[in-house]
Amino acid sequence: MCTKKLNKISKIISLILRHKPEEIGICLDENGWAVTDELISGICNKYGLDINMEILEEIVVTDNKQRYSFNDNRSLIRANQGHSINVDVELKKAIPPLILYHGTATIYEKSIKEQGIIPKTRLYVHLSKDCDTAQKVGKRHGKPIIYKINTQQMLQDGFEFFLSKNGVWLTKSVPAEYLQKI
Repeated sequence: MCTKKLNKISKIISLILRHKPEEIGICLDENGWAVTDELISGICNKYGLDINMEILEEIVVTDNKQRYSFNDNRSLIRANQGHSINVDVELKKAIPPLILYHGTATIYEKSIKEQGIIPKTRLYVHLSKDCDTAQKVGKRHGKPIIYKINTQQMLQDGFEFFLSKNGVWLTKSVPAEYLQKI
């Protein structure tokens, strides 16, 4: 299947598994899992797309951000992180590198200076392990701005960090005193 069509389907899956499962009439369990067959059927019915297990597997394997995971027998699927709905994707606490980065757009600079980085509609703030990744994330939102985060001090002050299955660092918030604009 062509990359353009796979990307379109992946965006629909992301919307459903992270934000709006009701869009296709399915429910997620408390850990964010959806029944794979129900997801496929719901997308086919709602969007008129010809999707099957083979296509879904291709999306999961080839997604450059590794957004999705199957359970062991592939009967369930979920988004690895980025939810706006309250689910527990069973994130494991982890010790982050001494420095992480956050990419966003310059239009948010004033708000970040006042409030720090907050998750807004998501459950967690997303952080990058390198400046290049943060730059790419920031560009998606407008003219990019990058913040360097003193994770060592945050850890000492009792903040928790989690590492998602696809390598994104997560925390509940980053107060302004731990940020340095670069």
